[in-house]
Amino acid sequence: MNPSDYIKFYDQVGKINGWDFSNVKCVSEGIKWDFYNEVMKTCKRSDILLDIGTGGGEAILSIAESALLLVGIDQSTGMIDTATKNSAKSGVPNVRFLKMDAENLEFPADFFNVISCRHSEFFAKEIAKVLIQGGTFHTQQVSENDKSNIKEAFGRGQAFGTKAGTLKHQYITELSEAGFSDIQSFECNVIEYYQTAEDLIFLLKHTPIIPDFGRTKIDFQILQQFIKENQTEKGIRTNSERFIITAKL
Repeated sequence: MNPSDYIKFYDQVGKINGWDFSNVKCVSEGIKWDFYNEVMKTCKRSDILLDIGTGGGEAILSIAESALLLVGIDQSTGMIDTATKNSAKSGVPNVRFLKMDAENLEFPADFFNVISCRHSEFFAKEIAKVLIQGGTFHTQQVSENDKSNIKEAFGRGQAFGTKAGTLKHQYITELSEAGFSDIQSFECNVIEYYQTAEDLIFLLKHTPIIPDFGRTKIDFQILQQFIKENQTEKGIRTNSERFIITAKL
């Protein structure tokens, strides 16, 4: 497959998958943590849950039975449109989706019992403002060494060259300063195999792993070489490294 073929794939991937990451085919090895399963364990049936950076909403729709009301917010109109469509298809009655910026949570004070945030920016003071006293905040974030072989191939990328643990330390500090206690964290690193070039291109197109991916033809030449060097029987090999923080207010 030559670079021009990858460019065609790049243009077509969004049309095929839209904004729905659930269509991306990826096999992971070594998973030790299911983020929303842990969120669900925290919830009571009488609770109200907020999910920040909810994306297409698939995650909170899947745990809807664990709480009285679940609200998903995202700053992307495209994501919220997808989440709304997914909600309509699911028929789940107790989930709502709103377009909203995490930096300005437009909810009453002390409104939510549980707040979750996966792979999206959050602001500790805003979380503390809308979470009840005694409430729990869960977040899963991308570590600096995530997709390390992809970033090395491109010579650039999300947090490329940043010391491992920098973002985790920043968030823990901000949560502590916002009044959270009992702050716990740990790391999770697994191997991922993307099944096709289209799946990998969709990832790079819709995430900030490689900034401005696809703007120049050289990106597709690099991608072609990367796939050649990392293609295995299981798929195109990379890694997924995350850190998880749980904190109580």
